[in-house]
Amino acid sequence: MNDDSILSTGGALRLHDWGVMQAQGEEAAKFLHGQLTQDIALQTPPQARLAGYCSAKGRLLATLLAIKPGADTLLLALPTELLPPTLKRLSMFVLRAKCKLSDASAQWSVWGLAGASAKAWLGSAAPAAVWAVSPQGEGYVVRLPDAGDAADGAVPRYLLVQPATAAAPALPELAAADWQWLEVQAGLAWVRSATVEQFVPQMLNLELLGGVNFQKGCYPGQEVVARSQYRGTVKRRTQLFAAEGASASIGQEIFHSEDPDQPAGLVAAAAERQGQVLLLAEVKLAALETGSLHLGSAAGPRLSRRALPYVVGEPQ
Repeated sequence: MNDDSILSTGGALRLHDWGVMQAQGEEAAKFLHGQLTQDIALQTPPQARLAGYCSAKGRLLATLLAIKPGADTLLLALPTELLPPTLKRLSMFVLRAKCKLSDASAQWSVWGLAGASAKAWLGSAAPAAVWAVSPQGEGYVVRLPDAGDAADGAVPRYLLVQPATAAAPALPELAAADWQWLEVQAGLAWVRSATVEQFVPQMLNLELLGGVNFQKGCYPGQEVVARSQYRGTVKRRTQLFAAEGASASIGQEIFHSEDPDQPAGLVAAAAERQGQVLLLAEVKLAALETGSLHLGSAAGPRLSRRALPYVVGEPQ
C-alpha cells in the first residue's frame, strides 16, 4: 500500500496532547458567548463551534472546539498545554455567573479519526457537514475540515470526544505523523504555547474556517477583530508551504529574501512525514509577491507555496 493509500484509508489516533474543559450551569452558554469569537448562545447539540479566545488586544490566547450536549453543559476541546492557562483566565471572569468551569480531561478522551475506514466505521453517525456533531455511543463525533482539495481526493476527518472509559474505536491505528500531516493539509492551525498572542484570528484564517461570528455581541478583543475585517487591515495570512529536506517547529520564524533582517512570518503548524515537511505559516501578504521565503533565516531552506483547500483573500 503506498503512502497516499494509507492516508486515504486512515484510522484512529488517541490525541494525548488534547484535553477537555467543561462549562456547567444555566448561564454557561451565556458566559462563554461573551468570551469567545463564536455564537455560543444560539449553538445547538448538532453543531460544534470552532472558536478563538482573545486578549483585549484581539490576539489569540487559544483556539478551541465547543460541543454543547445540552442547554447547561459545554465541552471545550483544546490542546492540553493551553488548557490550564485558559481555564485560569476564563475563571477570573465568571464572577457571579451561574457557570462552573473545570478540567474534565480525566473524564473524556479525544480521538482523531480520518479516512475511508473512519467514515465506514461511523456509518450513519458520520456527520456530513463541517463542524456538525453526531452522538457516538456516550460521546460525540465532530466533522473536521477535510484534508486536501476535493478535486484531488480529500480525506475526511473527525474529532471524537468520548468517556475515558469507553472502548477505543475499532479502527486501524493512525500514526501521529499521518494525523498531523492531514491536519496541516486541512489548513487548520491550532494556537499552541509557542504562538499564544501572536495572531489576530484572521491571521490564522479563523474566520474562513468558520471560527468567527461578526454578528454576535462583544467579547475580549472584538473591536480589533472587527476593525481588521471591515477596514481591510489584514496584511498577514496563513499559507501552506512545503520545505524539502528541512525540519520545522511551531513558532519558528520565516524570512524573506529581500528583507533578511526582520521576520516575515511565523510557523503556526508543521508536519513531517516520509522525509517531507509541510507547514502552515502566517506571513506578510506582500512577501508573497516577489522574492522567496525561507525557514529560520534568509539563508535557510526555501519554502514552496502550496494550495490551501479554501480561498484566502482580503476581507470584503
